[in-house]
Amino acid sequence: MKAFIVESKNDNKKIVQVVQNKYPKCALGTIHRALRNKDIKVNGIRIKENVEVFEGDEVEVFISDELILGNNKFEIDKKKIVYEDDNILIYNKPQEIEVQGLKNGAGLEEELRKYYKGIKACHRLDRNTQGLVIFAKNKEAEKEMLELIKERNVKKYYKAQVYGIPKNKAMTLKAYLFKDSKKSMAIISNVPKKGFVEIVTKYRLLEADKKNNTSILEVELITGKTHQIRAHLAFIGLPIIGDGKYGINQVNKLFGKKYQELEAYKIEFSDCKGIFEYLNGKVIEV
Repeated sequence: MKAFIVESKNDNKKIVQVVQNKYPKCALGTIHRALRNKDIKVNGIRIKENVEVFEGDEVEVFISDELILGNNKFEIDKKKIVYEDDNILIYNKPQEIEVQGLKNGAGLEEELRKYYKGIKACHRLDRNTQGLVIFAKNKEAEKEMLELIKERNVKKYYKAQVYGIPKNKAMTLKAYLFKDSKKSMAIISNVPKKGFVEIVTKYRLLEADKKNNTSILEVELITGKTHQIRAHLAFIGLPIIGDGKYGINQVNKLFGKKYQELEAYKIEFSDCKGIFEYLNGKVIEV
């Protein structure tokens, strides 16, 4: 926990901006999550809205020192390298780690460069989504892998534990998504609107627990937009357990989950050409 008194330069500013000014190495998403979870106090009162604060106000922020100070570096675990050849490496990323480091510290890509010069991530996962990430070892591999991903010759599958049991065991969901950068949130609509892009998400039911009203879904991204799985499933009434942004706080507390139960667990390669022809039909799974 960190506490401070609002200075004159931050008078009449929003609490998120003030906390970010005070702790510049803390990720913006971490601050927003703390706010949603009522982990910020102003003058002894827990808040959940991005309120204005004033000179002399006392602010308490209940975020771990590791996150608020940006000291969240980690050591590469060679056991989490699930596949490697001369062109690519696939790493099983843990939660609480960025794929690519922001201005507030190193991410998985930067740590891997200590062992593999010039290695580059070919796609992203949310900070608190664990699972498989493909890295290119050279420029040619990066260019061709990005093209394979664009052409959907690399299929990525996720497992999500959600609250609720879907009526249909398998569905292809279509909707429209708007990325609100200021709030770091995705907004979903059933109908097209200005600024919204079409998204397609497929799921199939793997397990259903009627006693606890939970399910495990396999999810395939047809389109890949920021927070698409989390926002889209929540939109249809199947929020991911542990998701502090799109989920239900009471449910998260009930199951004792602080982070979304979402894992990128399988990658399939198909119709690969050029230097990656050897990957045709290959499946990587954890």
